[in-house]
Amino acid sequence: MIIDTLQHFEQYAHLNPLFEVVCAFLKENDLQKMADGKHLIQGEDLFVNIQTAKGKTPEEAVVETHRVMADIQIPLSGKETYGYIPEACLPDGDYNEEKDITKFPGVASQSLVTCQPGMFAIFFPQDGHAPCITEQPEIRKAIFKVKC
Repeated sequence: MIIDTLQHFEQYAHLNPLFEVVCAFLKENDLQKMADGKHLIQGEDLFVNIQTAKGKTPEEAVVETHRVMADIQIPLSGKETYGYIPEACLPDGDYNEEKDITKFPGVASQSLVTCQPGMFAIFFPQDGHAPCITEQPEIRKAIFKVKC
């Protein structure tokens, strides 16, 4: 897991060749002006979901992992908190290959981290994360899905 400000995102471009494409996309596009929905950047290897999601408490948020894709999550409308737990600490779960997700309802995060607009969080396949924790009724956010 990585948390930082968007102004430093380029420092992480060497971690995955597609992160360089995300850097260019962020420079050329205003996420605030994009419509909700899935926007393909490089087919199914790299895309961004702009979404408005229901705000959750830490107890309501469900831990999830992905096997194929990394998430770059960017809150747009306000601060968003994420639960975190290493994959090694998670029980076995049912993997949905079509959606590349395993959900772990009832599993508590080990720690919480908060991003403000202008920040990002990267969750790699080994990072269990519980998104959408906010005091707001809903949160608008961008989620880049990047093939690992």
